[in-house]
Amino acid sequence: MHVVWFKRDLRVVDHQPLADAARAGPVMCLYIAEPDYWALPDTSGRQWEAIVEGLGELDADLGRRYGARLNVRVGGAVEVLAAIHETVGIERLWSHEETGNLWTYARDRAVAKFCRANAIVWTEHRQFGVFRRLASRDNWAGRWGAMMTAPIVPAPAAMESLELGPFEIPAAGRLGLAPDPCPQRQKGGRAAGLAHLQSFLAGRGAGYVREMSSPLTAAESCSRLSLPIATGALSMREIFQAASRTRAESAAQPPAARAMPLRALDAFIGRLHWHCHFIQKLESEPELEIRSAHPLHEEERSHRSTNAVHLDAWISGRTGLPFVDACMRSLRASGWINFRMRAMLMAFASYHLELDWTVTGAALARLFTDYEPGIHWPQVQMQSGQTGINTPRIYNPVKQSFDQDPDGAFIRKWVPEIAHLPLSFLHEPWRMSEADQTLHGCRLGRDYPQRIVDPVEAARAAKARLTAVRRLEGYRPAGKAVLAKHGSRKRRGEPRRRGAAREIAERQLAFDLAGPGAGETKG
Repeated sequence: MHVVWFKRDLRVVDHQPLADAARAGPVMCLYIAEPDYWALPDTSGRQWEAIVEGLGELDADLGRRYGARLNVRVGGAVEVLAAIHETVGIERLWSHEETGNLWTYARDRAVAKFCRANAIVWTEHRQFGVFRRLASRDNWAGRWGAMMTAPIVPAPAAMESLELGPFEIPAAGRLGLAPDPCPQRQKGGRAAGLAHLQSFLAGRGAGYVREMSSPLTAAESCSRLSLPIATGALSMREIFQAASRTRAESAAQPPAARAMPLRALDAFIGRLHWHCHFIQKLESEPELEIRSAHPLHEEERSHRSTNAVHLDAWISGRTGLPFVDACMRSLRASGWINFRMRAMLMAFASYHLELDWTVTGAALARLFTDYEPGIHWPQVQMQSGQTGINTPRIYNPVKQSFDQDPDGAFIRKWVPEIAHLPLSFLHEPWRMSEADQTLHGCRLGRDYPQRIVDPVEAARAAKARLTAVRRLEGYRPAGKAVLAKHGSRKRRGEPRRRGAAREIAERQLAFDLAGPGAGETKG
């Protein structure tokens, strides 16, 4: 009997393990809900609820196509597989490779050991343009392109299936998950994912390039495919090929007739490349979840202590900086916020509040319904200045507020206690005098918190700390080692010109105190 172990790949289309297993013999389609995984600090009930929707659709799809059911089991993976093996005997185990967190990495190693001990062949197929045991990043882009342009694997035409017991998806409480209200959560599953893909390519994403940075416009103009990609309801290859077809069709039309500008399609396709580029970092170095990429930053981090008051204010959206609070409250309510605001929230926690990125990174992960460890942890390090190969971006939250929410509409929606303030004070309520606070009926420290830090002074102190680390002996050689292991080769396909090493070193010692543009996030 062949077991197809579904993990972060909740679909039947473009699913090589399922296709191969269906050709090989009777198949059990298995999903394991692992309580120990859902007890981790980076997992949450909102993530599970999105997966539940994907599981329900997957079960229904298996039923329509093959008269089959999805076998959902609760427990540890080795424990569940051992029970199935004892009951019906497993000849082969099939799955996709998973670049998850350190827990799933250890879990998969335990499963591999179990399979070897029981003479079970475990075949793992690549799901993304991410490559195990990659010796060098030099040819990575070409391999990624070959993966994305390969034919999509059709759903099996037929499949002999085996079920054990009734179909039941466990409630969150059975997995030990606490209630996690997320009233505006994006729906999970393949149907919703396909609808997002189709509407985006049909023109919803026409303003993608200019509108992705502001939380006012990003929710509509971004693809919103991060959730179906994270759960595997859609494959990256499906999305890439759909976008590529749309681009080819658009290029053949006059500009005025295009529903999607070529620039928007090119930017989106670039983001798909970016997705796998970052996951490759965690695949190549799983410890990036817990250890700074640059050893001298790790040494500095180890001396930090988390300020519980600052951490609570940040995660609850009560910092006294309205735009930061609005972004965090929006994220808490919806499970999603655009990339630039994710970067700002992380940078603010690390630079202005001096919080440990491993703690704040886990707190943010819990809020994201589209949590993708391979993107999240390298980005957490990048936005916290831990890599040694990226320009430190110390976002100015007040500048971001004026730039991304100039009329204050986003702040007024998510920070209603100050929604009545005039625009002159809305972005910076601390500028109100005692008389202003009385006049406008908003007492700082009572109706809305006093700001917990002065953003200008905090940024200045953060820059001084970073500068001190970057002047330490051995900083640049260690940074070059990080660059060689994880740096993008996309813009370095030709032989490196004379002086390039010096330019990289100068960039490493520079600072961006305002925050990057939408296209300046690759490293």
